[in-house]
Amino acid sequence: MPVVNTDSPRETRSLPGRLALPAGVLAAVAGAFAYVGAVDPNEPGHYPVCPLLRLTGLYCPGCGGLRSAHAVAHGDLLTALRDNAAAVVGCLGFAVLWTVWVVHVVRGRPLRVEPSSAHLWTVGALLLVFTVVRNLPFGGWLRP
Repeated sequence: MPVVNTDSPRETRSLPGRLALPAGVLAAVAGAFAYVGAVDPNEPGHYPVCPLLRLTGLYCPGCGGLRSAHAVAHGDLLTALRDNAAAVVGCLGFAVLWTVWVVHVVRGRPLRVEPSSAHLWTVGALLLVFTVVRNLPFGGWLRP
């Protein structure tokens, strides 16, 4: 698990001032999800095609991510997992990290996430395995 450093003293700014940044991040993410929820990526012409898919026919780890986000925005978790399981895991990770961030802000303690190199290598390796498997004949269930 990443090291979370909370050794610094309590924040002296008011609670609304401390919550401004997490609220802004949430507003930006909600706006992006609202746009993807309104503009269907399943309809051609709305979004650019993945350059790797177009040039090589191979699916990158992000292929299907917009369709997955569209499904999440419409509450269809099974379709979201089918379109891009890694994106759903990323959305869940963001939600957990954002919630922890807000709890720390409310308590007046800054949150500092310092993932170790082992954690970063593990995430990279998992994304690599996901990418390779979804491009193999038996990995069709991971393709968007």
